[in-house]
This record gives sequence, structure tokens and C-alpha cells, in this order.
Amino acid sequence: MTGENSAKDKSPAPRWRRWAIDILLVLVVIFAVHLWQTRDLPVGSAPKLQGTMLTGETKRLEDYRGKPVLVHFWATWCPVCRLEEGSIDSLAEDYPVLTIATNSGDAEEIRKHLADNGLSFPVLMDESGVIGADWGIRGVPSSFIVDAQGQIRHVAVGYTTELGLRLRMWLAGM
Repeated sequence: MTGENSAKDKSPAPRWRRWAIDILLVLVVIFAVHLWQTRDLPVGSAPKLQGTMLTGETKRLEDYRGKPVLVHFWATWCPVCRLEEGSIDSLAEDYPVLTIATNSGDAEEIRKHLADNGLSFPVLMDESGVIGADWGIRGVPSSFIVDAQGQIRHVAVGYTTELGLRLRMWLAGM
């Protein structure tokens, strides 16, 4: 009889507890991947950034001091960047955004890409990838939220939702 009672005492864990553990494990894996992807990217003070915009004007990151800015590295040939372009364009309507087209060809090729896709966000050209290298970029898209004092507050590599970017911009402005 004692064997029967001990079998009844070992009931399976409640379903919600198993789901909570599974969710926690998934979140730990996502966080670990994020840490690995951003391991060599700059933190603290944002690196210098200066270049020529598609409009021909010279732009520097310092031009945005006093307000948070999204610094977004992308490429015309990148399929994940294409998925994110609409979000970046929408965000640029409400917040300062500085996108850097890395290894995407000359100004005419980038203009054609923007026109073909109905995009109007500001673009700084990085034809040779030098600016991306200065920022430690290994893959695109890579996004940095820089606060009003020029400190990097948030970093993301890979696809990021518009809501996620908006939330990070809002937090950087606090």
C-alpha cells in the first residue's frame, strides 16, 4: 500500500509552472544571444560620427545634441533591413533619426532604393564601411539610441520592431 500512495504523491507539476519555466528559458536564451551579438559594440559615449548625407550636406552626431537620436546602420542589399525600413521611416517622422547606408553603393544607387521603396528617412553614406567599422558594426541592421548628452543608451542588432524602437527613444528622452 505504501507504494501506491507514493505514486499518487508524485503528481506532475501544474501546467502553468511548466510554461513559466519554458518561457523563462526562452527569455534567457534570447538575452544571451543579444549579449553575444552586442559584445563588441560601443557603450557609454558614442563614437564620433561625421559624413555626407544624400543631400550633400555634412552631418555630425553632435548636431543632434540636446535630444535623443536613433543611429541606424543598414544596407540596401540586406533582407532584414528591408523588413525594418517602414518602421525606421515612420520613426523618422516623430524623432531624430540618422541612418547610415553601409556598403550600399553610391548616392544614386541609394536614392533609387529609397525612391523604389517610398522611403524618406535621412541617409548618411558609408560607401566603404569606415563609419560602420568605427562603431564596431559586424552586421546590419544595427541600431543605437543615443541620448541628449551623447551617451549610448540602447543597442540592438537584427530586426527590431517599431514599438520597441519608440519605447527605447522615449526612455532615452527621460
